[in-house]
Amino acid sequence: MLKKISLVAVSVFALAMTSVANAPKQDIVDTAVGAGTFKTLASLLTSAGLVDTLKGKGPFTVFAPTDAAFAKVPKATLEALGKDKKALTKVLTYHVVSGNVMAKDVVKLKKAKTVQGQDVTIRVHNGKVRLNGNVNVVKTDIVATNGVIHVIDGVLLPK
Repeated sequence: MLKKISLVAVSVFALAMTSVANAPKQDIVDTAVGAGTFKTLASLLTSAGLVDTLKGKGPFTVFAPTDAAFAKVPKATLEALGKDKKALTKVLTYHVVSGNVMAKDVVKLKKAKTVQGQDVTIRVHNGKVRLNGNVNVVKTDIVATNGVIHVIDGVLLPK
């Protein structure tokens, strides 16, 4: 009997340690930077002064455009945003929703209010999530210590 209890205790301990080992270790910013495909986003967050905010307690849900997504934006538009901190902040905060909105929750929504103040529309078609009619969610549920990242293939622009 004691052997069975010891075996159960060891199994529970091992399971608990696995959960701890799989727990996120970095915040949203460090997770994105570590991925290596969000250099433009990281640079723009720095320019806008939003790094400390997204390293904060949260939780935040970030729809994160990849470098390839930013490459689709005309260079003149990116340069203009880089020179206009207020406009840049408006665009970047339009990619952030308060709270942890996991993929299983996103697919149930028609829209989500961003921290910028405007809604982003959400449509699910053939199991794929599309934002504002033309931006696809390509990877979901990248969990960080202060929220979650969903990777998108375009840049969301507020009205």
